[in-house]
Order: sequence, then structure tokens, then C-alpha cells
Amino acid sequence: MENTQFYKGVIDAPGCVSNGWNLIKPNYWMYFGIGVLVVLSPLILSCIPCLNILLVGPLSAVLTAGIYYVLLRDMRGEPVEFSMMFKGFENLVPILVVGVIQAIPSMIFQALQWALDLGRLAAQLSRGARGNGNFFQSEEAGIAITAGLIAISIVVAILIIIFSIAWAITFEFAIPLVIEQNLGPIEAIKLSARAGWSNIGGLIVLMLIEGLIVIAGFLAICIGMFFVFPVVFAAKAFAYRQVFPLLNQTFQTVPPPNQHGGFAQGM
Repeated sequence: MENTQFYKGVIDAPGCVSNGWNLIKPNYWMYFGIGVLVVLSPLILSCIPCLNILLVGPLSAVLTAGIYYVLLRDMRGEPVEFSMMFKGFENLVPILVVGVIQAIPSMIFQALQWALDLGRLAAQLSRGARGNGNFFQSEEAGIAITAGLIAISIVVAILIIIFSIAWAITFEFAIPLVIEQNLGPIEAIKLSARAGWSNIGGLIVLMLIEGLIVIAGFLAICIGMFFVFPVVFAAKAFAYRQVFPLLNQTFQTVPPPNQHGGFAQGM
């Protein structure tokens, strides 16, 4: 499957969102239930100490595969129902591998956070054992050190955001490629990376729009997020279909590359 073709610079981000809403609207409450399952299950699992660092990523990948399976069937005009959500378990091993690899940065960041927390705790215990001496030799030194730490935190936060976006672009299409084209995990990740970076402009615009949609849902007493997540997943499915079209699909969404305009074309 290394010769699987994909389009470059074809993602119409606003079109993905509008098409996604039109797709799920007739079966909205089914997709709402699927979205709640996809989002809430990893959140519940994250409350389990220690195990969450190993299980959240793979579980999220399997559930995401399930909603992609349902959405892609719906886009082909085939019947869909809630139980099809669990079709993701049929490709369990490759999806788990993709999920584990995709979660590696999160595992590393979590481990580093634990190390920092333990370091702070040890420092506090050590200072408490020595008494409450003045840690900073002067007020000016304390201000300088605090300012330095704030500056370092800002730089680190920016680097993490940039890395997170790049990582998301790399893995954007990996799971639907496993589900629809039965690719192995490494092959799916490599193809996803090539296709994602060939459509970086459209994907970034789509991420921004999805972020605004989620923020709007969060502002609606927080629970509004669960009502907008189906639209976000559907928009991602349409982006995948624009990049990896079916020749005889009944739900046509991909314009010919030479007719597609907008921000994504020039990338």
C-alpha cells in the first residue's frame, strides 16, 4: 500500500465543518452518544493513578477508530448504528500500536511532571529540615530568579505547543488509514505524515476552527463541549476524505485539485 495516492493542498477547512454538520444532522443523537463515549472514557481512565499514563492513549485510539468507521460508512451512504462504534476493536493490534506511538510524548511529559513534583517535594522537605532560613540572599535576587523562571516557562510552553501541532499533523490520518485501508501501524503513520505535511495549511486552519468550536462549547456551561465534539470528528473525517478520496463515493466532497482555491492550495 506504499503507492496509495493522496491529494496535496486540497483541505477546505470551512467546507469540512459544514459538510460534517450536514452529515451527522440526521443521526445527531447517535453521534452525540458516540462522541460522549469517545471523550468521556479516556477522562475516566485518566483518574486511575499510574495506569493512566499507559492506557489513555491506546484507548483513545481504539475509540477514535470506531467513530471514524461509522463516519466513513455514513459518507459512503451505507447504514450506520451505534453498535458499529465498536468495530475499531477488529483492528485492535495496529490501532493500539498507533495509539501507543502517538502517546509517547504525553507519556514523557507526564513522567517529567512527576519527576518535577517529586523534586519540589524533596526540596521543601530538605528546607524544612534545615529550618526556615532565607533562601534568597536578597529581594532583588528573588525577583530576578522568579522572572527567569517565568521566561523559561513561557519558552517551554511555546515549544510544547509547536511540537504538539506538528505531532498532530503527523498522525492526523493514521487511524482512518488503518481502519479503511488495512495498513500496518508504521506504514499508516508514514503515509499519514506525508499526506498531513502536504496539507499543512488546510490542517492548521481546520485545527483553529475546531479549537474555536470546542471553546464555544466549553463556554456553554462546559457540557456544551459534548454537543460540538461530533461536529469536530465529522470535520476530521471529511478532511481525510478530501485527501484520500474514494473513486465511486456517493457523498462527493473532493473538488479537482486544479479547481480548489483558498489558503490550503498554496501550501
